[in-house]
Amino acid sequence: MTYVKNQILNVEITDMSETGEGIGKVDGYTLFVKDAIIGDVVKAGLTKVKKNYAFARVVEIITASKDRIDPPCQYHRQCGGCQIMAMSYDAQLQFKANKVKNDLVRIGGFDRDYIDNITEQIIGMENPLRYRNKAQYPVGLSKDGQIITGFYAGRTHSIIPNTNCYLGVEENKKILEIIIKYMSSYDVSPYDETTGKGIVRHILIRKGFTTGEIMVCVVINADSLKNSEALVSALNVVDGIKSICININKKNTNVILGDKCKTLWGEDTITDYIGDVKFKIGPMSFFQVNPVQTKKLYDKAMEYVTMDIENVPDSSEDKKLTTGSLTGKNVWDLYCGIGTISLFLAKKAEHVTGVEIVSPAIEDAKENAKLNGIDNAEFYVGAAEDLASELLEKGNIPDVIVVDPPRKGCDEKLLNTILSVKPERVVYVSCDPATLSRDLKILCGSNEYELKQVCPVDQFPHSTHVETVVLMSRTK
Repeated sequence: MTYVKNQILNVEITDMSETGEGIGKVDGYTLFVKDAIIGDVVKAGLTKVKKNYAFARVVEIITASKDRIDPPCQYHRQCGGCQIMAMSYDAQLQFKANKVKNDLVRIGGFDRDYIDNITEQIIGMENPLRYRNKAQYPVGLSKDGQIITGFYAGRTHSIIPNTNCYLGVEENKKILEIIIKYMSSYDVSPYDETTGKGIVRHILIRKGFTTGEIMVCVVINADSLKNSEALVSALNVVDGIKSICININKKNTNVILGDKCKTLWGEDTITDYIGDVKFKIGPMSFFQVNPVQTKKLYDKAMEYVTMDIENVPDSSEDKKLTTGSLTGKNVWDLYCGIGTISLFLAKKAEHVTGVEIVSPAIEDAKENAKLNGIDNAEFYVGAAEDLASELLEKGNIPDVIVVDPPRKGCDEKLLNTILSVKPERVVYVSCDPATLSRDLKILCGSNEYELKQVCPVDQFPHSTHVETVVLMSRTK
């Protein structure tokens, strides 16, 4: 059968894609339906037709999934940031856990029963709202010329006015309203991407969840902000404000932040904690956006680094893993970023070596080590696969290697480095189960390593993303 754009088809949704579209089939023809969730039966209008599949939109929900709910945010369909907010949170967790298991079987080549047996229950949130400690809001003009801020509609640069995102902290709304009022009062124009004119491009807000400290950074297409003292005065009514600054970005680019910041009032940084490790955070610092789940994620990584592998239970149900000690152990933390995992491990290990290719992140890692009085962690700039030989020549031989790569996974050279170095165990922290599964196929397919434990962690509720921590040990 030939399908055409705007054709209406009835389809049952049986799966979901990486980007949150519902997936269903009509006579073997695959539809990717925006805003549909697993279990829905919908009338779908085709928006883009290909030979073997089509993209579509929901025209009508014929039968709602048992897992469908009314989302708290009225903009969730337009914004695209919360692709699965219409799905109950329990169903979201089940979907993400299944996604990890399915990728390990389909891409990694592992046995289904084995994966079911070694995979722990996904770690979710008690409250899956207001979890982001950082938000970046574009600023522009509405069609009637009013200053607006909010979020870009999916796959566009059209701003949806919304000062109250349910993923951000409650203070964001008040801060955004103050800045818009200041701009209107003092004739400070928003930036126009088309003409390259105008002043205010974005508003960046950070909050320390443990300390309560707040940073406001206004990104501008200029060297200074006129009547900035009026903005400082207005913002100081918000409880927790510790830093007000501007970031200068005069380039014609989609990159949000420029290279230079100026503090208008208060401190250059705010502070926050993950567990008992303290961090200084500036406008340009990388820091995990969900500190509640980051603590759980790193606790699980620490558990896997220290656990007694010999006593891993045969069943993942209701198990208590026996934790051992890192005393006398040397750990490499590759893709270490600003040293968050490294500093956690340094509390228990004899020595930790962090490696990261981004130079500013390593500078932050060194500063964070000093801030916490940690002197048994050292940090190097460079690609881990290139630095491995240098470290080994210095006698730096790891007992444990921890990797926390970007979404694209580990470089193949790095996987070969791990196989040649042969640490006792490898703990892999992943933000993409597909690339994780690909990399595990190489590491475990070598017969050098055995996959021992898997634990999914929901770091970004209402999105399709899922983190995973896995433990591998050297085969006997």
